[in-house]
Amino acid sequence: MAEDVVTIDDLIKKVLSYNPDADVELLKKAYIFSSEAHGNQTRIEGSPYIEHPLAVASILADMKMDTTTIAAGLLHDTIEDTTITAKDMKSHFGDDIAFLVNALTKLSRMEFMTKEEAQAENFRKVLLAMAEDVRVILIKFADRLHNMKTLEHLPETKRERIAVETLDIYAPIANRLGIGWLKTEFEDLSFKFMMPELHEEIVKKIAKRKEEQEVYLREIVREIETRLKEENIAGKVSYRIKHSYGIYQKMQKQGITFEQIQDVLGIRIITDTKANCYAIMGIIHSLWTPVPGRFKDFIGVP
Repeated sequence: MAEDVVTIDDLIKKVLSYNPDADVELLKKAYIFSSEAHGNQTRIEGSPYIEHPLAVASILADMKMDTTTIAAGLLHDTIEDTTITAKDMKSHFGDDIAFLVNALTKLSRMEFMTKEEAQAENFRKVLLAMAEDVRVILIKFADRLHNMKTLEHLPETKRERIAVETLDIYAPIANRLGIGWLKTEFEDLSFKFMMPELHEEIVKKIAKRKEEQEVYLREIVREIETRLKEENIAGKVSYRIKHSYGIYQKMQKQGITFEQIQDVLGIRIITDTKANCYAIMGIIHSLWTPVPGRFKDFIGVP
């Protein structure tokens, strides 16, 4: 399925939605500079190359990054893939953006002799150490995420290598930095290209279970919300769907089938104090009987 193409107007609108004082002129300047630098370059599937920096910048906007970081996202491949030099970058955009783009270029040029070396903990440490500024890592994440979303255009052997690298290196770093949604995206996309048939099977089963249980889940959410309101307890109630790689991991770890997994769909309640957590637990237990041996208290027993 093709990715939606992001335009510079789309990007600016997204940035202004969370940062009304954003330096729009800087974004426009970076876009024009990147577009002219990449010229007639195309991605492997034939799309104009500029679509990739725009997509990367849009992912950074999803992270609610500042305009300097987003501008660097628009420019991130110019030194590596065009005739633009670090000196050119500095003269046009100043020290900060030049540093970010140059640091990204160095990361992109890192090479390792063996698969084991590339997957080692040392690589993670080197990656983080080289990024003197966390923004470099975040731009690299956005770059890798868009590349993973368009990975189907590469040869199968290359797809698998990149997927393994993403799972073994990028996902753990995202987790370490506390970016859970990105860890999940990296894991699911890696799983999709490493084990396509099993991934598709699990995704279909998730969709089927969601279709079967979604109405019931919405009723549960409404019932809990009503009780919280009656008890004057602050809490945000929603339901979540376990992601495909998480399900695969659970199947492998516990030696069970998809059908035996009880928490493919689950209710999530977020509140602000431990006391509220236990009060809400009491409400839940008054509404539904806990399954013996399945209750865990991660506050009392972390």
